[in-house]
Amino acid sequence: MIVAMSSATLTPLDGFAVRWVERVQRRPWWVLAAVLAAVTAIASGLPKLHFSDNFRTYFGPTNPELLAFEDLEATYAKNDNLLFAVKPESGEVFTREVLQAIEVLTEEAWQLPFASRVDSIVNFQHSWADGDDLTVEDLIRDTASLSPEELATKREIALAEPVLRGLLLSPDAGATGVNVIIRFPEGEERLGLPQVAAAARALAERIETEHPGLQVELSGVIMLNTAFSESGQQDGATLMPAMFMVLLLFMVITLRSFFSALAGFAIVGLSATTALGLAGHLGIALSPIAVAAPTIITTLAIADSVHILASMLTAMRDGAGKAEALRDSVRINFVAVVVTSLTTVVGFLTLNFSDTPPFHDLGNITAMGIVAALVFSLTFLPALVTVLPIRVRPQAGGSTNRLDRFGAWIVRHHRRVLPVSAIVAAAVIGMLPFLELNDQWVRYFDQRVEFRRAADFVDEHLTGLYLIEYPVPAGEPEGISDPEFLQVLEAFTTWLRDQHGVRHVASYADVVKRLHRNLHGDDPSYYTIPASRDQAAQYLLLYELSLPFGLDLNDRIAVDKSATRVTATLSGTLTTRETRALLRRSIQWFEEHAPPEMRALPSGPGAMFAYISERNIESMLRGNVLAVVLIAGIMILTLRSLGLGLLSLIPNTVPILMTFGIWALVAGKVGMAAAMVSVSSLGIVVDDTVHFLTKYLRARRERRLDRPDAVRYAFRTVGSAIVSTTVILAAGFLVLALSTFRINFELGLLTAIAVVLALVTDFFLLPALLLWGHRGDAKEISAS
Repeated sequence: MIVAMSSATLTPLDGFAVRWVERVQRRPWWVLAAVLAAVTAIASGLPKLHFSDNFRTYFGPTNPELLAFEDLEATYAKNDNLLFAVKPESGEVFTREVLQAIEVLTEEAWQLPFASRVDSIVNFQHSWADGDDLTVEDLIRDTASLSPEELATKREIALAEPVLRGLLLSPDAGATGVNVIIRFPEGEERLGLPQVAAAARALAERIETEHPGLQVELSGVIMLNTAFSESGQQDGATLMPAMFMVLLLFMVITLRSFFSALAGFAIVGLSATTALGLAGHLGIALSPIAVAAPTIITTLAIADSVHILASMLTAMRDGAGKAEALRDSVRINFVAVVVTSLTTVVGFLTLNFSDTPPFHDLGNITAMGIVAALVFSLTFLPALVTVLPIRVRPQAGGSTNRLDRFGAWIVRHHRRVLPVSAIVAAAVIGMLPFLELNDQWVRYFDQRVEFRRAADFVDEHLTGLYLIEYPVPAGEPEGISDPEFLQVLEAFTTWLRDQHGVRHVASYADVVKRLHRNLHGDDPSYYTIPASRDQAAQYLLLYELSLPFGLDLNDRIAVDKSATRVTATLSGTLTTRETRALLRRSIQWFEEHAPPEMRALPSGPGAMFAYISERNIESMLRGNVLAVVLIAGIMILTLRSLGLGLLSLIPNTVPILMTFGIWALVAGKVGMAAAMVSVSSLGIVVDDTVHFLTKYLRARRERRLDRPDAVRYAFRTVGSAIVSTTVILAAGFLVLALSTFRINFELGLLTAIAVVLALVTDFFLLPALLLWGHRGDAKEISAS
């Protein structure tokens, strides 16, 4: 039975906790009203919340790949593309029916909101010469009038054109694409994106309806940004209700008291509302990562309530009155609840070390929710429990008896439990070197997301998904017409096309070689770089003067002709490790084959996401070190024991390392979630250790029990609550694994595994260490 200590034996913190609860119990309705008023005021920030809808928000302001990409956009303009991928059932694009549909789609695409350029096989600017005259015109016009022979000729021209083959036309001519460049006016992207996506979807649906036998899928940066926004909204609408249902069910089951579960559930709702309201006031955007914060808060906020309620109900079942049981429960749990909340906050705040701003938002929103949960657990919860008609039948706890027997078993066999636990942990942790970092942004979304299905379709039937940009400087205005520059550019283009995983390369070198051939009677032997700078400059001038409005070369060439860019489109099957290897080889190529003024550093979305995991791991290592140091310091101060504080690091870190070892065996790959889980889980798994050690030390210091009896006391008093919170936390994070966003899926599943392993570690390894490795008995007993 848990009994209240006499005032003479109460520590200062115990006395404060008891006096605090007594004040709350005297004026419960005032406390309830004050908390509800404060939450209502904070909740006024909820309407200010909005969803993030730009992939650039995943990169910090000092991220070198982002800075390079911004420099690229400053030179060639910020262009977000929208790709209509079209595949006919017949498997052949060059038929009248299909080409007529492409003509309609191309024409209608110009009418999309904010459209500034449309490229397709029909309006490709095909150039040819008639004597000294250069003619530039649409490759395909008036499809209905074309004969089979003319269609065959058009097909041959298109498949031979490097600009088209592998990008807007599949190598077998079985699929084609219409690429639309969208340019939003400054400040209108957030409002304009849904408008563009809706119009594009309507156009794709109309083309499919009017031209049976065509499948049209939407991809590109516009749909990627739309997917980020829609995935976050979908998760927000589905995960939170699922979480509330799961938590209410498990609370009722574990506490065996409906009104107690209702009280804990109220803390969850208030904490999540407070965190989101504060986020709205602070202007934090809800990305698919940050939108997981309410779900995480909902899961974590329940832990404090469960410990307080479980201890109270145990005391009531042992015969104590509700008021007395509540005071004693808060007393024995006060330090542990404060410390576990503090360590969890530390863990999530260290996400601010991440190179990905949405992780900052997740950490900050969750930290605010945890602080709110702590405050409400010590104010609103005692007040609500006081007024609710909570009644239980006095009875012997079956689970307590089982945990008593388990504690006795650990005491008897701890000398065998410790080496076995250590060997198992070492074996699982030994799998870590086999874990590969992989961040393919298409695979951030599962098959339930429209964008993922469309992206897979594009990768399978048309072109690659990942773009790498190489802005190649010529070193001077008009320098791109220098034959030496063009020869290096051609050599790099050829090298890049030969690399594994490269599906298409767009290069100005192909344009100038085509013009050189055109103006020499289309003689194939002249498909080379011009020998004269003046000649190359004249070709470019003549070509640009022949291009229609909207289809110029400004997207490929700097305005002053001082640079051009090479764009590589990579296969969707290429892993980020393979992409990083390609980027390193390309940098090395420029160092070995190009003069210093021509050396280009890769940028673009493909390069940015290829390094995002590495950069997050590097930045989060600093966060991990700080979190470990702070949590160790908190534990030492809380336990008033240097030895136990340092000892606690073992059961706190081993579960996280084992989690990644298991993931290496099961999945083999992990993305950005790895950086997040390592610090956020640290703050969570500490909870069980804190509750176990505080009860162990209470037994040693207050009850003067020896180590074996103190271990059994810890199992008896807090074991049931640890099991309950572990079940609830694991179930809650498994709900997060239902997310359509892979980062949240990995976060939920990895954290659920870590929480379960923390329970196993604290029930086997920690008591064995206390019984075998710890030697500070006299100091512990005399400490006060």
